Amino acid sequence: MIRRARVGLWGWLWRLLVALLAWLLCVTAWIVWVGERDQAAKADAIIVLGAAAYDAKPSPVFEERIRHGLDLYRQGYAPLLIFTGGYGGTAARFSESQVARRYAIKQGVPDEAILIETASRTTRQNLIEAQRLMEQRRLHRVIIVSDPLHMARALRLAHELGIDALASSTPSTRFRSFHTSWKFLVQEIYFFHRDLVTTGA
Repeated sequence: MIRRARVGLWGWLWRLLVALLAWLLCVTAWIVWVGERDQAAKADAIIVLGAAAYDAKPSPVFEERIRHGLDLYRQGYAPLLIFTGGYGGTAARFSESQVARRYAIKQGVPDEAILIETASRTTRQNLIEAQRLMEQRRLHRVIIVSDPLHMARALRLAHELGIDALASSTPSTRFRSFHTSWKFLVQEIYFFHRDLVTTGA
């Protein structure tokens, strides 16, 4: 009769560690995979998610999002741009969306092709406020523009809110170096797990 060796505490901890690492690897791969896909297709509007702005100037990250939204608009994917993002602080003169609108108008986009909201501070709020604008204009399908590593969460929140959304990540993201991208990736992995137990931001 062959006796099976008992799995001690360390054996179970080792198995748990391996399972945890495998899970984190799968989550990481999913975040990267979603961000690398470009689903751009005909839609009613392009939603550009907000990011930091410095007074009247968009941050480098936000500027890349705006530029990609403008590229999609010029290519005829949608007739409307929806810029999101509220005021970064009590001393801010302009909201993120107002900064984006100024930028777009300077690039030749007509004001009537731009919608903005100025109340949001988080990704979820960006999408909620954009959804209100969609309902007012009876818009249905949208293209969401953000950074590649942010897209998985943005797209999941959009679907959670019932928004018919396609993803088109910025091809010229500022998060290129290992130093900047790994911090962003760790943040998104954290948000993925936090959102499993609480309302996403």
